[in-house]
Amino acid sequence: MHVLRITLALVFALASTSILNLAYLREQGAAAALPPLSLRRPIASLRLLVADHGWVGGFAMESIGFALYVVALALAPLALVQSVGAGGIGLLAVASARLQHRAMTRRELAGALIAIAGLACLSISLSAGVGGGGRNGAIAPILVWVGGSVAAAVAVRALAARGGDWAASYGVAGGLLFSVGDICTKLATQGGSRIAFGAGLVGGYVVGTAFLQVGYQRGGALVIAGIATLLANALPIAAGTVLLGEPIPGGALGALRILAFAIVIVGAIVLARPETAGGR
Repeated sequence: MHVLRITLALVFALASTSILNLAYLREQGAAAALPPLSLRRPIASLRLLVADHGWVGGFAMESIGFALYVVALALAPLALVQSVGAGGIGLLAVASARLQHRAMTRRELAGALIAIAGLACLSISLSAGVGGGGRNGAIAPILVWVGGSVAAAVAVRALAARGGDWAASYGVAGGLLFSVGDICTKLATQGGSRIAFGAGLVGGYVVGTAFLQVGYQRGGALVIAGIATLLANALPIAAGTVLLGEPIPGGALGALRILAFAIVIVGAIVLARPETAGGR
């Protein structure tokens, strides 16, 4: 792939993740101050959100970040763009603590550092594979992947509802649905009949965003948006390899990529753990 296209894609991806994570913080601050939101009352909840200027500003930022993301996907492989986007968890962790005028807790710091370490390993492993073109991917396995992601989001929320409405489950469900939107976005940019995947793009982002807004009233931005960010980037990177044939390096770099996915998952688990009584 042409060096200029890759360079432009990296610039757009970096700008996108910076704007998106700042938007998540603004949305969380606004949503947390609103009366209770509920997915069972979508119209009433939407009215509460759009009536709040702070939330509307955050959503506008999120929309700009998404537009930049689409441009990056049109220029470069899915795995490369997502690896840059996933690095936003570090910005989210630092900005979240600063906006609340506090130091990061040990759990937040550990989870963020573990996730960043995994993403750094992932970026290194991608250095040998950015030139491959991949393929469009077969429809059947793509539909199975997308359907499985949606089913997993539903299952996570159902289990959480039975066990005390675990706050981080909103981030997990939102991240799974965002990953569906990301994959469908890449497919839609392939053009032709695949523009129909725009429906999955819209559905994944709309419902995923709804989960995050409700989650923001139950947990901090780092936990809810942080977990969503990790899943929304790690899963499409895997999908780029499995579904679209984006190249995996051999030897040590290939092993490093596998290790990177494991480290990112550990980071997500650490971030998802409930706070102790002392907040540490």
